[in-house]
Amino acid sequence: MAERLTFIHAADLHIGAPFRGLRALSERWASRLVEAIPEAYERVVSAAIDNRVDFVVIAGDIFDTARPSYADYLTFFDGLSRLDAEDIPVYMCTGNHDPYTTWQRDLFNLPSNVTMFSADKPSFALYRRDGKPACVLGGRGYYNQTWPGDACIAEGVTRAAANEALGEDAASAPFGIGVIHTGLDLDPNKAPVAPAKLLRAGFDYWALGHVHKRLIYTEDNPRLAFSGCIQGRDIKETGPRGVNLVTLEEGRRNVVEFIPAASVVWQRMKVDISECVTVPDVSDLVTRELFRVNGKAHCGEMCTRIVLCGTTPLHEVLKRPGLVDDLRNQINDSHPEFFCDALIDKTRRPFDREAARREGMFPAVFLGVAESMREDEAGEAAFLQDEFLKSNVALPSALVQSIPTLAEEAQDLVIDLLCGGDDE
Repeated sequence: MAERLTFIHAADLHIGAPFRGLRALSERWASRLVEAIPEAYERVVSAAIDNRVDFVVIAGDIFDTARPSYADYLTFFDGLSRLDAEDIPVYMCTGNHDPYTTWQRDLFNLPSNVTMFSADKPSFALYRRDGKPACVLGGRGYYNQTWPGDACIAEGVTRAAANEALGEDAASAPFGIGVIHTGLDLDPNKAPVAPAKLLRAGFDYWALGHVHKRLIYTEDNPRLAFSGCIQGRDIKETGPRGVNLVTLEEGRRNVVEFIPAASVVWQRMKVDISECVTVPDVSDLVTRELFRVNGKAHCGEMCTRIVLCGTTPLHEVLKRPGLVDDLRNQINDSHPEFFCDALIDKTRRPFDREAARREGMFPAVFLGVAESMREDEAGEAAFLQDEFLKSNVALPSALVQSIPTLAEEAQDLVIDLLCGGDDE
């Protein structure tokens, strides 16, 4: 029977991270977000227990700071104790936010179910199931808060090195996993490593930390992956956040499933209010969009930044002092599960093309030239091709199909600028 292994790959817990900039907008939501990261961590622990995984891997940045508070330690170690009670081991490395040298071992000793990979050199561990070698793990953490540019954090973290360090038993383990905190080829300043180097190391899967977005290399057989952070901390970290549930099976491709952990999800939204007649219509439409987006967000609560767009007679109304702020407050007061941190007006006033033509001013001339060019689709494509070639870039074939739409959008943008549609 083929051997099989399942584990949780988590990273970038950032326990103790502050949520800046919201307290002036909402005391309640600022306090709510402080609770969100511990809640997300509890969900990670529960996911491991509920799925009866073999073990948990945490790829660095457990804490947000090199000097976490006693309360932050309690939060983390309570979760480890829950896993220990279920006989679930934990393998972890340190990251640039919580390097090896700053772990306060005078506050807590790591529970017996936890293995922390060394930071001054590669280190290895052997996971046994029912007394038999099941998986070799190799990793290395950050020693200080920076990583030297002339050293590779993954150097020496290989299956061959693990087998040599752990003895004969290790060679019989059917699986191998690497664990590091790295910018890979995405961040040249945070322990960069070429993906090809990791793929040559002999491990079945690399659990990576540092990049807060979930990324998988490659989808058809994931062997390198960032699980992303477990809870978005600001509007830059939008969408569902969580961990990877990884299944390795002999003779089969790796399977990586996403388990959401965030109780509060950040989202950016654009709402086209072109069809709205009154300001209450705008409020109703925004609310419907909030519920629609929330239904896809894998969370109970949601922080949003909303841009109002479209061509509407309400453009002038929305420019009245305080109106957009009042509208934002109304939306926030109506549904406590949503919080809009900013409502931004990017609407345009309606443009009467026929009236502009009758006036015969520059907008009329521009409209005439633009519309005549758009009638000649082949000429438009040739013009764009020439402009691209001036920069030694070929015009993408996929772009040719979009030229009519893009030309219309460009025309509307120019008219909007000419006629003062954007008052900011």
